Order: sequence, then C-alpha cells, then structure tokens
Amino acid sequence: MPAPASPAAPTAQAAAPLPSPTCDVVGLKLEDVIAKSSELRKPANEQAVRDMRTLRDAAVVLDAYKHPQVCAQVLTVLRGLAADPERAIDQGGDTDEEKAEAIEQARKPKAPETKSPGATPEPKK
Repeated sequence: MPAPASPAAPTAQAAAPLPSPTCDVVGLKLEDVIAKSSELRKPANEQAVRDMRTLRDAAVVLDAYKHPQVCAQVLTVLRGLAADPERAIDQGGDTDEEKAEAIEQARKPKAPETKSPGATPEPKK
C-alpha cells in the first residue's frame, strides 16, 4: 500500500498557474522560437527580439488583469512575427533617436514631487 502524498508537496498544477483558454502565453513558447531562428539570433535583430519579448510580457500583464481578448490579440501579432521573422525585422520600429530617447525617458518611474520643508503653501483662490 503506497504512503499517502504529503499535503505540503505541491502538485504539477499548483506549481504554475494555468493559462487562460483565450490567452495561452506559455503555449507560444517564444524563447524556443527565438532559439530556433537563426535570423532572430543575429545581432542586427536584437531590437526585434526585445520588442517581441516586450509584447509577450504585455500579454502576461493583460491576462493577469483579466483582459483575455486583448491578450489574445497581442499573441496573434506575436505568432505572426515569430512565423515570419523577416517581416518582424523589415517592419521594425522607428529608428528616430530623439523618439527613442523620449520613449526611454517615459519608461523611467517618476518620483513624486516633494515640497521643501520651509515652503509656504500657495493660498487657495
């Protein structure tokens, strides 16, 4: 007679959350696709790969916040880009450096403004 399973032992299902039926980010296996694509592994395509990973991460967040339809749309775009890496690279993002810098600045978290201790509040009108 086998010993009963320990209640502290996690099951395979408890170890990882199940993907939603409409947004299977895990099933996309983006890292496997990247690893198998010699085109995507080229140094010149690093930005396209970063963008694809960003889209995957966005899909995870959308699914977590209960937006499975939008998540599924993002995955559809990702599957298309992964299926045709040259298309992903040819349609790559804008190369405008000023725009890229502005986007990078927008990504940085902003600290709330603090008033100096000696400052007097402005009178309300």
